[in-house]
Amino acid sequence: MMKSFDAIDPGDPLAQQRECPQLARLDPEGFALVRALFLSLLGALAPATGAAGSSGAPEPITAESLKWFSPPANALLRGAWVLGAESEAGLYALRVILAKGGRIPPHTHPDTRYSTILSGTLYVGFGEVVHDADMVAVPAGGVYVAPAKVPHYLWAKDGDVTYQEGGAGPTSTLPVRP
Repeated sequence: MMKSFDAIDPGDPLAQQRECPQLARLDPEGFALVRALFLSLLGALAPATGAAGSSGAPEPITAESLKWFSPPANALLRGAWVLGAESEAGLYALRVILAKGGRIPPHTHPDTRYSTILSGTLYVGFGEVVHDADMVAVPAGGVYVAPAKVPHYLWAKDGDVTYQEGGAGPTSTLPVRP
């Protein structure tokens, strides 16, 4: 049986590996940061979803209620702010759908982003220049971390991909100019 996320000692790498193998590759500081973000997002979800709404019943944010947008230069990319917004201070969650064959060219963000793949396989690479051979496949259920100001690029090589990323705003997406 898995312990609660809160019970894992961030200073014990063996506990991390036993209880959360996906995060075992993070150093103790990275693990502590992911843990703090996760717990903060849980706290942010309660008021945002009306967990203690006027009727006392949860008020979830459904996929159907999201307001989707696409950047003009990339018709294969759609996004929706689940919580927060790019220009707002505080934690946010952004849902992204990248259609089969869609790419997001090298770019950076001022904040570290934590992305969970919800469906499909997302190919991720780091650097200012795209090198398909260096990209890593992150399958559904996997998480990747894009550190602040580190150039990275994405590809939905095998089919449509849906992922959700979280971080702390205000934020932005800055294209890398070669």
